[in-house]
Amino acid sequence: MMKIDVLSLFPEMFPGVFGSSILKKAAEQKAVSYQVVNFRTFADNKHQTVDDYPYGGGAGMVLKPQPIFDAVTHLKEQAESDKPRVILLCPQGKTYNQKMAEELAQEKHLIFICGHYEGYDERIREHVITDEISIGDYVLTGGELGAMVIIDSVVRLLPKVLGNEESHMRDSFSTGLLEHPHYTRPADFRGMKVPDVLISGNHRLIDEWRAKESLRRTYERRPDLLEKVELTDEQKKWLHEIESLKK
Repeated sequence: MMKIDVLSLFPEMFPGVFGSSILKKAAEQKAVSYQVVNFRTFADNKHQTVDDYPYGGGAGMVLKPQPIFDAVTHLKEQAESDKPRVILLCPQGKTYNQKMAEELAQEKHLIFICGHYEGYDERIREHVITDEISIGDYVLTGGELGAMVIIDSVVRLLPKVLGNEESHMRDSFSTGLLEHPHYTRPADFRGMKVPDVLISGNHRLIDEWRAKESLRRTYERRPDLLEKVELTDEQKKWLHEIESLKK
């Protein structure tokens, strides 16, 4: 079972997310356990202060090292593994993607640190964390929403959580390409019809159609992804056909 701990000053943000949908189902199946800890309780002063003014001056407040150091140590002592991935949510971190989700899904213990204010004392980065992650090139008021995004993307990859093991394998980005279009009943909705191949019953042709459409959609919407994918000879042929039709 994967263990996920979250250090946050606003733990009340998490119950609705962890208690709904796939994340709730995963916990009920004992594929994962969640714990959200207010790291303010680890402050070593009577006022439970977790931030202070930055040395050298400047705007904003900086999270102090002591509460986070002690909170992470406590979580490690609680766990069976003494080598968790300790993830700092930070705009300066590596931009998150599906490959990182798949990597984190192999871990037994993840600890997320959600910061606020102007930033973190640099010693937290140097001596506590294993990963700095950003969910995009923009700034949020805190790391909580970023942690929720990452946790959701990781937990859905755990064995048997989705029920159908092929579900996440066909997701956008899992193959390096965007996912193909989907259709469901009715086959004819107000004159808009499902492609004939999908109701043909010919699974070889269906698989080929899906592969081509995945390639087409990536070319049209995210051509930058094609620079990072090693295409087969057949895919290269399809791509050439797609490009020719667009000219």
